[in-house]
Amino acid sequence: MAVLQLGAIFLLNLLTSRAIAAISYEGYKVYEVVPENLEQLRFLHEFSENPKYDFWKSSRNVGTVSHVMVPPEEQGYFELLLTHNGFVSFKISVPNVESVILQEKLERSMARSLNTGQVTFNSFMTYEEHVAYVRRIAQDYPEITTMETIGQSHEGRDIPLLYISSGPNETSVPKPLIILDAGIHCREWIAPTVTLYIINQLVENSTNAALLQNVDWAIVPNLNPDGYEYTQRNNRLWRKNRQTATGSSCIGTDLNRNFGYMWMFDGASDDPCSDTHAGTAAFSEPETSALRNWILAHNENARLYLAFHSYGKMILFPWGYAPIYTDNAEELKHLGTLAANAIAASSTIGSAYEVENSAIFLYAAAGAADDWAMGEAGIELSYTVELPAGDAPHSFMIPARQILPVVQETFEGIRIFHQYIEEKFWTNATEVD
Repeated sequence: MAVLQLGAIFLLNLLTSRAIAAISYEGYKVYEVVPENLEQLRFLHEFSENPKYDFWKSSRNVGTVSHVMVPPEEQGYFELLLTHNGFVSFKISVPNVESVILQEKLERSMARSLNTGQVTFNSFMTYEEHVAYVRRIAQDYPEITTMETIGQSHEGRDIPLLYISSGPNETSVPKPLIILDAGIHCREWIAPTVTLYIINQLVENSTNAALLQNVDWAIVPNLNPDGYEYTQRNNRLWRKNRQTATGSSCIGTDLNRNFGYMWMFDGASDDPCSDTHAGTAAFSEPETSALRNWILAHNENARLYLAFHSYGKMILFPWGYAPIYTDNAEELKHLGTLAANAIAASSTIGSAYEVENSAIFLYAAAGAADDWAMGEAGIELSYTVELPAGDAPHSFMIPARQILPVVQETFEGIRIFHQYIEEKFWTNATEVD
């Protein structure tokens, strides 16, 4: 036991010394703030535009919590503002963010060393490991998988897509296509991991062969590889991509504000230093352009789009640019609820998803991928899935021990989405045909 403790202390000291070159969150605190009236809610929403404060979660209405990370030099002022505006329901949920990050680094260092092409759901993998696994899958299962590179990131990293199909059906009805992506917000590490598990189950688990029979799948595990690598090496809480904005020293665009449907309508920023910076124009970023180009070239039979994010246990559907329901909102709510119920029934960590229109339930966020997938690409069923946070107060830094429960329960929701798409767009169509 003593040897293990000494080893852990040595690793922690090593990680601490290596973290000198990385951005430190020593002394940063996360506050839980609950607005009790509309004035306080508006105050928080306006305050969230200040780049000094990182809103990990924003209150969607009165009585719901905001999680706000505040640097040491701003904490006194922040608490004074809260008191001045009548907030009584606020507390510190994370006393020191850096200690949580170091603990996560320690767990990753002690977890495992993967051989090339392997996958694990006991710890978080690197971008290179993501790509190696997808490449190995395509090599080992060429009869049902094809790996494509849909583009490169700003720093030149490949953005892989895995196409999974059992081949054409012997009918005149084309197979419907389900498109999934993850990692747009790079600090949300659980999201790419979920898509890798979906690949694992669709391809390597033969008991799921029926999920490929009448439905094709296109999966992009990591749409923001530069940002993901940056979170692993430099700044764990980075959100955007890594392209410097024209005319500014600030880096990064929020890729989920950069899609070209109602771009910059509301809930996005033209400030390059903001975490919700929408870019200089719609599709100004190579990552969003790559996904757009691929989808527009393959959207003829695309019937479902799922974007995975974290955190919040929510299944959100368009429109996100404004609190407006789509014409098929009832169907979107129905299908999302079916998937949420399946997740809840299988969950071992108490995951209970809420299903609702994005802007009405949460907040306006124009330029999001799910809005574009429906509004421009014509994919009639489109969602953003906000995965669980795990043990509070980790939030984005979900503990490694909870990776497997999250990916397993999420796949049960995927089964429901598949069943619905198969029945509506293939089974029913072939019966009519």
